[in-house]
Amino acid sequence: MNRVSIYLENGVFIEAKSFGADGTAVGEIVFNTSMTGYQEIVTDPSYAGQFVTFTMPEIGNVGCNEQDMESRGAFCKGIIVRNYQKRPSNFRSQETLDSLLKRYGVMGISDIDTRFLTKTIRTEGSMQMIASTEIHDKDELRDILANSPRIEEINYIKEVSTSEAYIHTNGRYNAKIFKYEEPKCDKKIVAYDFGVKRNILNELTHAGIEVEVIPNDTPAESVIARFNNGEIDGVFLSNGPGDPLILEDEKLRVQKLIEEKIPMFGICLGHQMLSIAHGYDTYKLKFGHHGGNHPVKNSATGKVEITAQNHNYNVPDTIVEIAEVTHTNLFDGTIEGVKYKNEPVMSVQHHPEASPGPHESAYIFGEFKKMLDRD
Repeated sequence: MNRVSIYLENGVFIEAKSFGADGTAVGEIVFNTSMTGYQEIVTDPSYAGQFVTFTMPEIGNVGCNEQDMESRGAFCKGIIVRNYQKRPSNFRSQETLDSLLKRYGVMGISDIDTRFLTKTIRTEGSMQMIASTEIHDKDELRDILANSPRIEEINYIKEVSTSEAYIHTNGRYNAKIFKYEEPKCDKKIVAYDFGVKRNILNELTHAGIEVEVIPNDTPAESVIARFNNGEIDGVFLSNGPGDPLILEDEKLRVQKLIEEKIPMFGICLGHQMLSIAHGYDTYKLKFGHHGGNHPVKNSATGKVEITAQNHNYNVPDTIVEIAEVTHTNLFDGTIEGVKYKNEPVMSVQHHPEASPGPHESAYIFGEFKKMLDRD
């Protein structure tokens, strides 16, 4: 392992060991409380531009495999772990985490006090940081960080979105036969790819919805035409990275879709884009919600669902003027789901597809399926 130097925006300077890719990277540091699923987290496009600090101390012990990829690669700036296990032990393992990170140019940082980092982020909030295996002078790192663009100034959607449309056929993963199922579908939608996770697509397909994934810059007019001629039944707006307020082009497309009363469902960034398109701008949380243990109350049933989450931004409470709140986070009372009044549009901030995390909210995909019925 090489030496790596880290400088945080608050002035903290740390030296640790590195694995994965070498180099110098600048990004936003966050922490994730999930106890399993590090590969799914690393390959979640929503982490583009961020360093992910794992609160689970042992990372790398089950290796990585093709089936657990949540996208075509890894887009985060780096991961920070207490202990990296370079000798995985699992019958499904095809390669080490170190190998995966090297292939996609992602830095790995280990032998560091992740409890200290987590407490720092929790107290002071998410912040920018720089990590380097090439530069070890504190002042030089500080100057590079000070002159680098912040995550809220960068549009990562073009980097993570597909360049060509494609049909997704996989359903849920069957752990008995170690394969993804291929369900029969009787509805069809297009999914705007802002950085979509594969398991979201799996759950949509499992619900009986054929999904065509389309690039983020697909004109709204072409989607509207396909809906009007009966080729598709609705639209899904995916998760994705960064600050949604800088996505002006995407906002305009979503507004056009809303005007046509097309059934829509959004998750995470898609949830935020629907709010912004309706005129209700999002705001940034202090340190965000990242993990697989967040309790969310379902307003309709009164039940508490344990959910997976990954977001730094939230919709405002004033959205109740145009939408019914369907889900609420019990950690801080923030809005986790809405259904818009007089519109066939719904969205959730948490991740009902989990991966990693619990599956208590997976029923939401079935609710979207019912919304697509025009009869």
